[in-house]
This record gives sequence, structure tokens and C-alpha cells, in this order.
Amino acid sequence: MDLDLKGRRAIVTGGSRGIGKAIVRALAREGVRVVLASRDRVAGQATAEEVARETGGEVHALSADTRSDAQVDALVAGAADLLGGLDIVVNNAARPGAAPAIPGVAGVESTYLLEELDTKLVGYLRVARAAAPHLVANGWGRIINISGLAARSSFTIPGSARNVAVAALTKNLADELGPQGVNVTVVHPGATRTERTADIVARKAAADGLSEVEAERALFGHSLVGRIIEAEEVADVVAFLASPRSVAINGDAIAAGGGTRGSIHY
Repeated sequence: MDLDLKGRRAIVTGGSRGIGKAIVRALAREGVRVVLASRDRVAGQATAEEVARETGGEVHALSADTRSDAQVDALVAGAADLLGGLDIVVNNAARPGAAPAIPGVAGVESTYLLEELDTKLVGYLRVARAAAPHLVANGWGRIINISGLAARSSFTIPGSARNVAVAALTKNLADELGPQGVNVTVVHPGATRTERTADIVARKAAADGLSEVEAERALFGHSLVGRIIEAEEVADVVAFLASPRSVAINGDAIAAGGGTRGSIHY
């Protein structure tokens, strides 16, 4: 299927590694001109050069901390200048979820939760707010917010709260921007293989006396597909949502975790 993405212009935050890097690569392969944003300027530039070599595409790197209004405004303005405008925004800049040292409400530090919300909820809002005028001016655009399946479970209060909040942000943006040609969606990855996965599996194997295959299955084998999802597989979903082909999907959440047994969402 031709996704009709060639020549479109995108910004991907948190694009230097993990799911963000896979999204940058998937878009570049479709002919999208991409600016990836990361807090680490060196890592971002290295990723941009690597993906450009792999895909033959146009990939730029800019540095910004999405917890700063001023840095986000400068980031979006810089991306629009580099690309001659913007069509697609992928919000992905957030810390990976982690279990607290103390389980339950006792382990929820106020500052930690506020930092999580500032990064993932308000950070996404900052980027969308700065980019929306460019997309509306086109009369067409896509905003894809990367959230997480913690929105549908009670594993930790920060994990659930930040991801549910992103889903709520997404729907509010879709209601406002949809009539102006801008679709806004949220993607909920589950357990996804990234650069961190091998270390997590190795620690599990050592702690429980398992092989790495057994440890990975114990950690990530609970989805309906029976394995961990690859970052590239999440990126494929995002590439479709970034395309004109996704016009029928707006304001909704797309789970990309391989399926959860027993749950019905409607």
C-alpha cells in the first residue's frame, strides 16, 4: 500500500533511540522529511546520520527539552524552517515507565509524579500547541501521541496517570483540530524491544536461573502473540496513522502491544 507520505514533513520528539528512532526510520523509508528532537544533541545527530545512511532519506536533528516552553517553541520553529513547514508531529519524548522502590501509594513521590506529567503530558501539549498553527495552515496534518498500555492497567499510579492523561489530551486536540483537517491519535505500546531490553532480560535470567529465552518469555510472553513487540512494529502503526490513509481514525487510541487477554475495549 502506498501511504502517500513522500515529501511530507515531520517532527519526532524523543527520536534518538527506542521507539522514537524506529519511527524516524519508518517515516524516512516512506519518503518523509524528518526532524528528530532529543535532549542529547550528540545522540540525536548520530541517529539522524545513521538513519539517513540507511534510508537515503532527509533526516535532521535538533536538541530540545520538552519541559521548557521556550525550547519547544524554538524547536518547532526550527523544524518548520528546516523543512519549509510541518505536516506530521509525533510526540514520543518521555521516560520509560518503572516500578517504584516502594509499591503502592506509599511509593508515589509528589515530585516524581509532577515531573512525569510535565514531561509526558505537558511536554506533548507544548509541542502540539506550537505545531498546530502550521498544520492548520496546511488544512491537513497528523499528530500522533505515543502513550502506553499502562493507561489500561493499575500497575503504578504515575504510569497509569500520565498515560490516561495523554489519551485525554489526544481526544481534546482531535475535537478542536479535526474539523480543520488535522487528525490526532494516541498509540499505546505495550512491552516493546528497545536498547534497554537485553539488560532487563539478562538481569531476570541471572536472578531466576533462567536462559535468556526463558527469561524473555517470562517477562514478555503474556501478549496474545506470545512475544515482545519490536519497536519497528510499533513504528509501522505510527507510519500508517501519519498518512492520509488513516483519515477514518481520529481522537482514538490504538493499542500496539500484541493483544491483552480478557480485556474488551469499546
